[in-house]
Formats: sequence, structure tokens, C-alpha cells
Amino acid sequence: MRKLGLTLIAFFMLLSCAACGQQQGETKKTDLQFKAGSYTASAQGYNGEVTIEATFSENAITDIQIQEQKETAHVGDSAYPILIEDIIAANGTGVDGVSGATFTSIALKNAVNAAAEAAEASDLDTFKNNTVTHQAKDEITGTWDVVIVGAGGAGMMAAAQAAQNGDTVLIIEKNAEMGGNTLVSGGAYQSTFDAVVWDPENPDATSGEYNGETYEKVTNDAGRIDTLKTILDWSEEPFDGTVDEAHPFVAGDIALNAQRGVHEEYLPTLLALKDEIRAYLAWAQPQLDSGTSETKLTLFSTINLHVFQTYYGGLRPNRENTEWIYGDVDLVRQFVEGGQEIKDWLEAQGASIDQSRAYTLIGCLWQRENAVNGGTVDGQFYEGKWGGYFAVPANTVLKANEANQIMTRTTANELITDDTGRVIGVKATQFDGTPVTVNANKGVIIATGGYGANIGMVQSTNDYWEDGFIANNIGTTNRSSLKGDGIKMAQAVGAATVGEGWTQMMPLGWVDNGNLAGGAGENVIYVNPETGKRYVDESAERDVLSEGGFENGMSEAKAKELGLKYVPGIYVEISNVGTTAGSGGFNNLPDDVEGRMIFRSVEETAELIGCDAETLRQTIMDYDNYVMGVAKELEVEKLSYRGTVGQVEVDDNGNYLPETYSLDKIRVRFLAPSTHHTMGGLVTDTDRRVLNENDEAISGLYAAGEVAGGIHAGNRLGGNAITEIIVSGRIAGNSASNQK
Repeated sequence: MRKLGLTLIAFFMLLSCAACGQQQGETKKTDLQFKAGSYTASAQGYNGEVTIEATFSENAITDIQIQEQKETAHVGDSAYPILIEDIIAANGTGVDGVSGATFTSIALKNAVNAAAEAAEASDLDTFKNNTVTHQAKDEITGTWDVVIVGAGGAGMMAAAQAAQNGDTVLIIEKNAEMGGNTLVSGGAYQSTFDAVVWDPENPDATSGEYNGETYEKVTNDAGRIDTLKTILDWSEEPFDGTVDEAHPFVAGDIALNAQRGVHEEYLPTLLALKDEIRAYLAWAQPQLDSGTSETKLTLFSTINLHVFQTYYGGLRPNRENTEWIYGDVDLVRQFVEGGQEIKDWLEAQGASIDQSRAYTLIGCLWQRENAVNGGTVDGQFYEGKWGGYFAVPANTVLKANEANQIMTRTTANELITDDTGRVIGVKATQFDGTPVTVNANKGVIIATGGYGANIGMVQSTNDYWEDGFIANNIGTTNRSSLKGDGIKMAQAVGAATVGEGWTQMMPLGWVDNGNLAGGAGENVIYVNPETGKRYVDESAERDVLSEGGFENGMSEAKAKELGLKYVPGIYVEISNVGTTAGSGGFNNLPDDVEGRMIFRSVEETAELIGCDAETLRQTIMDYDNYVMGVAKELEVEKLSYRGTVGQVEVDDNGNYLPETYSLDKIRVRFLAPSTHHTMGGLVTDTDRRVLNENDEAISGLYAAGEVAGGIHAGNRLGGNAITEIIVSGRIAGNSASNQK
């Protein structure tokens, strides 16, 4: 038996070479002949084409170099070194793909096949079947204080916290690198930041202080005041879930929900929030009455608002309207309040967090998104999500104790229990079949994410979406490894689940592969491709937007005519040519992207998608006139908005100058709902202990992140997941350390 070790230096070498030194086993290959030389070939990957240069001798492939690629860093590109080594050893592409990088694996193999064909392979079919079999090695065993299954966001945060507590930590990850679904998410997290929002103690302040740094106050998007007034009028009566002709359910219509009342446990939050809103309006309303635009007023944002919007944003009935679901108030308030510590905790470890902008993303309902810039480890800066959410906590873990390890390409299969039912370890299998049996002195934390890539499981658990919406060919924003493994393992030892009937669809899925396109609903419009008219409030929740796409999407015939891969719900998003996906920035070179995005005149767009050009132009102008304040009503209401589709100048105070308005080219994206976040999962308490059907804690077992349910209920607000995985990961790490 042998124990696997991984030093800090070796681990960060792994960032660029996920398969260095892997041992080859039995090779199954047939002699082949090629025309010696180097050949360039390309194949479609997850984000674009993968271009390689393959070198052949007279009888073998001898080298593969990646020339160009756009695959997600530390997700797709992790497959390259592993597959290249296997393909060369096998003299063919019949080798196994890399878990979590399925699309990239296929792309690389297809490109190599094309190169082999160009090299005049004597038997291309044989080349495509030649493979290498990795031999299982001696069983790996060992004991740690805390064993964590899953090296995504929640798992790495749990590991960092446990390591800071002085515990030895082992992280088991089925993919080639840490990162999980967090690396293919938007990465922003929701949490109000007092320094940039309205301060009742200093209401006229234009800046705020935090940790000795000055931040400029953020102003409201248009429409925020009306939402606050709706909440101020929210009925304080007990919640009435009756759904009938007189009391319809319309997803996202908060005015209708406001009439239903409130669940008892959320009443104190509502009452406290109303007091906060009254104080804000007492300051804001006189300015509004004097003609000041709300977009000039400092943004209102509080913890109570975040808690309450998480509540009503997830408050949903099942499709039979017989059962309502909403988030556990203790879990919701815990993660919202815990979000206040994210910046300081991560920055103390080397991360760089930007909380200055309070921006929005799709379905977040408010301006409280924060970004991660990256993280610094030993003087080297790693950008974005990878740097701040992974390189930094991994450094914390691996430097805390030389026994701490991250074991990749290892799939957990089973939880080990003792005679009392306490979870004391994990059984797993490495990619080559090597068995792994590890023990946990204090506890096992399940952080394996959801099951959004398991379409069959999504379909079988569904109790919200209409039949046919979740089609067999629907896309997913998830990595291919997100199959629900952790839920199944925990259920095998008696764990209960909650809320699995509600799976979130992400409306911003690229039509060709379901990948997350990104964006914010406040600065775009969605139009029906047949009528050319808006059909939904684009700033609404994600289920509202997805349902709108399903009901107003493009026909299969029209999609095929446009050369689009057909999936249910393909819709048309229109924005200003300069607006990037949700950032409010600008594209330098707005080019067409085949099968995804075009830049056209209104007339060309109308002809392309099949609607009347005059109607489409009027739809856009009506919307822009509303945004500019020229018109007072919209045919389809929008709760929050910013930016026009057409081009218009503003004065020094940021006021629109309608006389400068023009409508030339528009930016058009073809999108469709993809499975995104499985909001149901394991039942946990506030210590993130996993509970059984009798609400009893399963000793030694904890869960963090998307694998757990009970928080987001029927619909998750955009940006809440990152906040929750960081907070719940830390809680699980602390609870395991303390053996709660």
C-alpha cells in the first residue's frame, strides 16, 4: 500500500501540466503508416475551435502542439497534456476523454484524427481505435482530520477554513484540476457593501469608507424606487398560497406575491425592511418630487433587502399549484450575513475582491454584485476566479500542513461508516482504477455540486417546468461531471433531500452548446422572432426569462434556416452594438460569431429572424423612449433598466439628449435556456450537518454548496450561489473541525 503526496510546488506545476509523469499501462495499437511530416488541423471545442499541429513519423504520431484554442482555463485546457500523452503512447485517438472536459477531449481527438487523415494514415479507423489502458496501482490509504469530496468553490473554502483551524485536510476531486462548476460560473457574488450604498447616518454622503479606503457611492438603476414601494406595501398577513382564477400565480410578479402576505418566519425581516425603506424614502422622495431622477440618487441596499428578495425570488409553487417552496429563513439569513466577511477573509489570504461597483447580472434582482479580480500566491498573480477562489485557498491548504493534499482524477464512490452509523471515511477510485480508502478523524464534507449535467435526473425530479421544456437535447451550463454523485452517496447512508423538483434554467445559454453566455437583463431586450415585440421583463428572475424563451422561442424550421442548433426556447436578445455581456463595457471589434451572435441593421435583423421590420424598429424605439424618459409607459413592464439599444448622447450630468438619438446597427444574440443550478439537494442544518429523514444529524457528515438544498427554493437569485458556497464551505469546515 502507498500514500500519495503533493507538495505546494508540485501542485502549482500541476496548474499547467495535469498529467506530468503519469505511468502508461498496456497499449493496444496496430502498426500504421503515415506520410511523415507536421500537419495542422482544427475541430470545434466548447468555446471555439481547437487548432493543433501534429507531427508523424513514417509509422507513429510523435508530437502534438496546441496552436490556438479558447477553452476555459483549468477546465477544458486541463485535458490537453493528459490526452496528448495518451494519444502518443497509443498511436491513436481511442483513448478515454478527461472527466469534466468532455467537449475539449472530443475536440482534441477530432483535430488529431483530421491531422492523421491529412498524413494519409494507412488505416484511419484503426488509428481512431488504438488506445492505452492504464494499470491500477497499489491501494492508496491514509487518515486525515477532515476529508472533503469535491474541489469546487465550496470544497476549497471548506478546506481552507479547516486548514486555518489546524486540521489536516484531504480533498478528493474527480476532475483533472480543482475548480468544479465555480470556474464555469459568472463568478460574481451578491452581498451589499455599506461603503457604496445609502447610509442613513450620513444620507447625503457621496463616498464611504472601508478599512481606510474611500469608495464612491453607487446610484440607482431606473425603477428601483418602485420596487421599494411595492415591498413597503407588502401585506403583513399570513401567506395565502391559494392559486385560482382570482389569485393567479405569475412567476416574477412581486405585486401579486405582495398581496398573498408573508410566511411567519419572514415577517420580522419584512417589518425591519419596511422601516429601512421608509427612512430612505423620507430622504429620497422630496428630491424625486423636485425633479431629480432616481438614477442620481444613492443606491438603497441592506441585508434585510437581500434576505427578503432571496425569499420572494425563490417563492414558487409546483406545477400543479398544490405545494409552495421557499428558503429556510435561518439558512438564508446565515449566508447573507456571512457574505459580509467574504472580502476580508479571502483578501487576508491573498485574493483581490472588487466591491466598488454594486453591479447586476441576469436575474439577481438588485445592484449588489461583487467581482473577484484574482489572487496572489508567492508573488505571482493569478487572474479572476481561478486566482481568487482557487489558487489562494489552495495555497492556504497546502502550506498549512505538509500532510494536506489535493487528490485529482479521483472519483469518490462510497462513504464509510462505523457500527454507530458515524461517517468515518471515503472510498474512491482513481482514473486508472487505483483504489483509494481514506479515513477522517473528525468528519467528511460533501461538496460535489449539483446534478445539472444529469439531464435524466433533472427530468425525473422535475415538478416545476412544463413537460417538453426540459428536452433530451437541452444544453447545460454545467461541467459534464456534475451528475449528483454526492447526493447519491449521502442518501446511501440515510441522508434526506429537499426541493429537488425545482431546477433552475439559465436563460443565457449559447444555442450551440449551452455554455453560459453571460449578461444582465437591465440593458437588453428580448423579442419574439415572429412578432418582433418584447414579451417579458428582462430584469426579472431567471425562471421568468426561461419560461418566456420557451413560450416565445424560435421554431425549429426557422432555427435550421438560420443554421442554429435547435433546442427548445431559442430566443432573440437585442442590445446596443457597444454593450458587452452584462459588463456595460464595449467591444472593440464587433464581429459576427457563427451560430451565436450577429451585428445587423434593424431591417436586416427583421428579415433574418422573420418579423416585420417596421414593428421591430418601433419596439426598439418605444423601449428607448421609455429609458430616455420621453415615453411614460411600456407595453410590457420592466422593473429596472439602464442603457438604450440605439445610440444617444448624454450631457455632463448623464442626462439623455433624445435629439441626438439614432438607431443603426444592433447587437443580436441567439440564446436558449440551459440547465444551470439544481436548487434541491441534501437537507442540512445551520452547522451544515447532513440530516436524515427524522431531521437528525448524521454524525461525521457535512455538506456545502450546491449539493445541499433548502436555501434558494424555487428560483435562485443570480450571484447568490457564489456567496452561499463560500459561506457554507467555511461553516462546514468549522463544524467538522469542532465535530459539531
